[in-house]
Amino acid sequence: MSDTVITRFAPSPTGYLHIGGARTALFNWLYSRHTGGTMLLRIEDTDRERSTEAATAAILEGLTWLGLHWEGEPVSQFARGARHREVAEELVRLGKAYYCYCTPDELTEMREKAKAEGKPPRYNGYWRDRPASEAPAGVKPAIRIKAPQDGETIVHDKVQGEVRFPNKDLDDFIILRSDGVPTYMHAVVVDDHDMAVTHIIRGDDHLTNAARQTIIYKAMGWDVPVMAR
Repeated sequence: MSDTVITRFAPSPTGYLHIGGARTALFNWLYSRHTGGTMLLRIEDTDRERSTEAATAAILEGLTWLGLHWEGEPVSQFARGARHREVAEELVRLGKAYYCYCTPDELTEMREKAKAEGKPPRYNGYWRDRPASEAPAGVKPAIRIKAPQDGETIVHDKVQGEVRFPNKDLDDFIILRSDGVPTYMHAVVVDDHDMAVTHIIRGDDHLTNAARQTIIYKAMGWDVPVMAR
């Protein structure tokens, strides 16, 4: 990991810059300034139905008005879709992820069965260790990460301290949907790695996300950035 501090502000242009976003941007900007580092800007515009050019323009204008300057050109997350898919496929090749052929109806049935048994309504790992020869014809698969099933995933947070998540509570979540679109969880990790982000400063509503993102970092053998919520 680089010795130079690199932070990032990554708003979603599904609405205008709000006070919470401005606060997050301010913390990232202040920390990068304090350490002689830089702040990058990424527009997380993968939600194509709700993302608008007007919102993006307003976010840039709002940051400029606040005097929060970023390094280089803003990065479009949507434009990096091919790179996100490449990493997902690489994880499959490494045996760290797998193709899941479950249909929406099968997933609903799986969750209902779990609820009836008093268990958390989540995916049960049905395709985790099944051979490709069993794949049904005509079904486009999603790609799921092979989350560790034993022990804990530990998030070392500069604000909250050492936060432990039992791996039994973290299922094999989807990183690439069946239509080839990456999930937020996956795209964020790939982008932060490729942008050489060293410190991720964001709201504490992302704490559980941090655990899942840590799993992806470790699966790829990448350094986990310093996190603070």
